[in-house]
Amino acid sequence: MTQPLDVEQLIRIPSLYPWLGYSLSPDGARAAVVWDKSGQWQIYLASTVGRGKPRLLAPSPESQMSPVFSPDGKQLAFTQDYAGDENYDIFVHNLASGHTRNLTPDTPGETINPAVSWSPDGQHIAFVSNRQGRFAAYTLRADAQYPKRTVRRVTQHDYSDALVDWSPDGQYLAVTALARGQEMWLILVPLKGGQERIVGGPDGPVDARQAVWSPDGKRIAFVSTSTGLNSIFIYDVATGELHPVETPRRGVSAQYEAVQPSWSPDCARLAFTLNRDGNVSIGVKDLVKGMLRHIQVAPGVHQWPRFSPDGKHLAFLYDGPRHPTDLWAVSLSTGRTRQLTRSLPAPFTGNEFVAPRVVRWQSDGLTISGLLYVPPRKRKPLPAILYVHGGPTAQSQNAWAAPVQHLVSLGYVVLAPNYRGSTGYGRAFQEANRFDLGGGDMRDVIAAAEYLVRQGYADPKRIAITGASYGGYLTMTALTRHPNMFAAGSALVPFLNWFTEVANERADLQYWDRQNFGDPVENADRFREYSPITYIRDIVAPVQMIAGAHDPRCPASETEQAAALLKDMGVPHEVIIYPDEGHGFRKVHNRMDAYRRRAEFLKRYLG
Repeated sequence: MTQPLDVEQLIRIPSLYPWLGYSLSPDGARAAVVWDKSGQWQIYLASTVGRGKPRLLAPSPESQMSPVFSPDGKQLAFTQDYAGDENYDIFVHNLASGHTRNLTPDTPGETINPAVSWSPDGQHIAFVSNRQGRFAAYTLRADAQYPKRTVRRVTQHDYSDALVDWSPDGQYLAVTALARGQEMWLILVPLKGGQERIVGGPDGPVDARQAVWSPDGKRIAFVSTSTGLNSIFIYDVATGELHPVETPRRGVSAQYEAVQPSWSPDCARLAFTLNRDGNVSIGVKDLVKGMLRHIQVAPGVHQWPRFSPDGKHLAFLYDGPRHPTDLWAVSLSTGRTRQLTRSLPAPFTGNEFVAPRVVRWQSDGLTISGLLYVPPRKRKPLPAILYVHGGPTAQSQNAWAAPVQHLVSLGYVVLAPNYRGSTGYGRAFQEANRFDLGGGDMRDVIAAAEYLVRQGYADPKRIAITGASYGGYLTMTALTRHPNMFAAGSALVPFLNWFTEVANERADLQYWDRQNFGDPVENADRFREYSPITYIRDIVAPVQMIAGAHDPRCPASETEQAAALLKDMGVPHEVIIYPDEGHGFRKVHNRMDAYRRRAEFLKRYLG
């Protein structure tokens, strides 16, 4: 890499949306994918057997998510929000006529989660909504002749529902709900009446997420942290018995987590992903012989494996530091892989980009990991940037990250820390910042900066920090609590005031915050102490804040209240609020503008 990459050209590289981003047709011949090839997330139909170009399905000025084929393959359900507000509507597209219907119009203030599930007969769609206050599971008729009065609520508990999956025999809904702390519970809801059943063992409910029914409807595979690491279990619906499938063991070289299970059509195999320090491969487990097979295109992140209807192939998403996310397939007999969508355009080859390496440092006696990107052929020490992920229950992985590649091409060392609270390292580590959000995790980020200096990578006078969402919160926390450590900071879609954040965010987010941070009245001292707004007058470094006007997670008012104080203080600052965006920027022109402005801002103070 000899020349800086052009940020606008780089951000224009399309990529498939990785979360609930594709669906295989019942005959396996087509895949519906979410792709930003048009400049924002839209649904495309791609062939899994031929070589034709993917076709844009239902063009819209708004972002579309979570395509799901109907059981007969004749229709496709998907969700769409408006200017990033996350108040999704459910649409059904007739693949023969090309007609698209909105099943949930005129629902102001209602938030529908983007993932939906068809009934086996194709007559109903299950979804999660806050239409009656708390997030709960509902069903509605998929026929356009039926108005909203056909909507039926099917869960009545006090937990916050998140995902729903219809059983193959049509008798149950498997509902995943946030119950307590960071535990998700799997609740079986009989649709013909009867008591809800929470999946658990002799000690009570178990943490259970990413539930998928076996094709015969007799079992459910799910992910649980009950062993301490994310592991795959099977639940027998008839007997209530739990059986472990893949239970990782701890060890420096062997530790990994298993997530995202998927059944083979004959119910004899399970595919899932294996996460080792942010590199994610695929495992296929023979449930009879107990043999585990590993599949990998290259180092990077493989996600959401799904069997073809004949069980001979496996589809999955793959991305890496040199490859944007695309849909791939592998023959399970020959091991030959095939790329089904192609996102990386000419003149890029992938060799322009830098692959990170895993580094570790100590913080409060804990070993913290991170991904370190070092510009090639550059003499150290260099100006450095801490790139802090959001969540906090997320992980910086060895994935496609165009904004990071741009910063590295400008000559900056970039370190993406996986602070306590991150996923991928076990339940204890993931929950290590409960009721301490902005405390120990911030110290892990500060220790990352100290590591860069200690190892000779970074010029201690030229270190900046940036992050989005919770990463934006930690950015502002670091700038206020360690004001002399950073030359500049850029916070994207941040929050700064725990009181106003909890008061103004969506109900399911309030539920999570109360479970993991506390009550704003009972724990007012904690809310005050951990709010960057409390210490904002200590900021000395120039700061940039970028937000979306329709953000339901970290409202733009969080940025606005901080901007007013910074202006009064006379601290160099820059504020950008996009009027047509929410939490994260869906439109490519806004993404290009935001990342260009961030790079220019950091360059101004780092050189």
